Amino acid sequence: QVHLVESGGGLVQAGGSLKLSCVGSEIDFRLKSAGWYRQAPGKQRELIATIAAGGAKDYVDSVKGRFTISRDSAKRTLFLQMNSLKSEDTAVYSCFVGAVRGQGTQVTVSE
Repeated sequence: QVHLVESGGGLVQAGGSLKLSCVGSEIDFRLKSAGWYRQAPGKQRELIATIAAGGAKDYVDSVKGRFTISRDSAKRTLFLQMNSLKSEDTAVYSCFVGAVRGQGTQVTVSE
């Protein structure tokens, strides 16, 4: 069964860092675009970072310069390095690879 599992979320103080991981099964990361969404309480889901099959990366303006998306295709793992975290980054973060999406991991940033 194809699925994705995120990890690495948690509670961090503003200014801190977290690295999210997204491990997939039965998915060839090399052939598919992938990325990360987040959904804050009371807000719509937001696409924040993508990586194309060819490797091109894109970010929403609010995370540019602070977040970095990467992947290790051999390990079927997608990453999101998050630095200089702000309280407004608090959300449930979920990954996708192609049409498959994970369940999400909570990130809470305290002042």
